[in-house]
Amino acid sequence: MSHFTPLSALLGGLLIGGAASLFLWLNGQIAGISGISRGLLQPTRGQVLWRFLFLAGLVVGAAAWYVVSPAPVAREGFPTSWLIIGGVLVGFGSSLGSGCTSGHGVCGLGRLSLRSLVATLVFLSTGILTTYVVRHLLGGQ
Repeated sequence: MSHFTPLSALLGGLLIGGAASLFLWLNGQIAGISGISRGLLQPTRGQVLWRFLFLAGLVVGAAAWYVVSPAPVAREGFPTSWLIIGGVLVGFGSSLGSGCTSGHGVCGLGRLSLRSLVATLVFLSTGILTTYVVRHLLGGQ
């Protein structure tokens, strides 16, 4: 939280919300990252290129921001096994919840979906609980 500023948070939220709205308006697709990724793993004709470009844009955009911004340094010394377990659990949770935070939290809440509200509350509660367990009960940093 040492790099938090309300202005950057507002700007980031406006950019994400605007991009998700434009994506839905122009393509008729929800900008849910797990669904877009799943579409690459189970390709359908005419659906591969835009999915690939969307995901590549996320990576390129993050890399570009990292180059031009004084981004915080990634935490070192974190066990690789925990990162792998965390990634698997996130993938499992996205599948179980029929979507991810971008699909439910950004797009679903914007459409006033009750299902997305419940999913987002579960995502946030689980994240808060996991952080508490790792930091306070398991002695992580």
